[in-house]
Amino acid sequence: MKKEEKASLSIMKIIAISIILILISGIGVMAVNTNLNDIKIILQNGYEMTALTSKTKVAEILEENNIILQENQKTIPDLESEITAGESIKITDKSYKEIQIAKISQEGVQTSLDQLLENYAPITEKIVVEQVTIPYETITKNVAEDSSDTNNKVLQQGKDGLKEMTYKVKYQNENEIEKTLLTEVVIKEPVSKIVQVQKTVASSRASSLPRTASTATSAGGATYKVTAYCSCAKCCGKTNGRTASGTTATAGRTVAASGKFAFGTKLNIGGNTYVVEDRGGAISGNRIDIYVSSHAEALRWGVRYLPVSIIN
Repeated sequence: MKKEEKASLSIMKIIAISIILILISGIGVMAVNTNLNDIKIILQNGYEMTALTSKTKVAEILEENNIILQENQKTIPDLESEITAGESIKITDKSYKEIQIAKISQEGVQTSLDQLLENYAPITEKIVVEQVTIPYETITKNVAEDSSDTNNKVLQQGKDGLKEMTYKVKYQNENEIEKTLLTEVVIKEPVSKIVQVQKTVASSRASSLPRTASTATSAGGATYKVTAYCSCAKCCGKTNGRTASGTTATAGRTVAASGKFAFGTKLNIGGNTYVVEDRGGAISGNRIDIYVSSHAEALRWGVRYLPVSIIN
């Protein structure tokens, strides 16, 4: 009996080993029969990744790697294409036309051939120049104190300015689909209207007498728009503090004015004396720029309208 049991155990061992060998060989055959391909996936931001996959369809490869396309994205080749080892999938933006067609399809709208052709119409670009009016401001000066009997006196008439706007405009089927501002150039600065609120003075013989002329000569006979600048790059594009006349800009002395004032001209601006030593691209007409020691001080100054006269 013992010999028969031993023989039976040996046979069982042989059968078990055979089954194991068959399973191992079967797994090996399955591994050999499964072709794994190296596929390169290039994301829209330029990042590249390599996927080891047995899939051949673009959509299935992306799904296997948990990559979901956005509404405005597409693949090259398209999602239904089959690819092989060594090829790549590139994710990129859809064109404007493709997005429009996709929206029509998603909304379930019946799309005719004419509509599709319309969406594929070429896009043209044009440079368009427009002139736009800059409205003038009205500045009111109240010198009537607490008087209730007042009248208004116009010290300076307002004039609109003009600026030139250059756009790049895209058209499709003669319809404007995009408009981008390229440049904006002020051709003529607006002149503010200045109104003075003053006490009403009773007429008298003395008030009807002619007044004597002022000893100071009016600089153009108008109130000037006065701004401030410093020697930083934001204000003048350089930081060396050198003026157009070659001097070193000095706070409390230097001003930038238009070419109608020669360098060295002394001006009375709001009761203070300054010297014309600098120029500026935006300084034209009734505009003067006063030099100050810091950018913060220039910002605090803002825009003021002051009487200007030439000191003889």
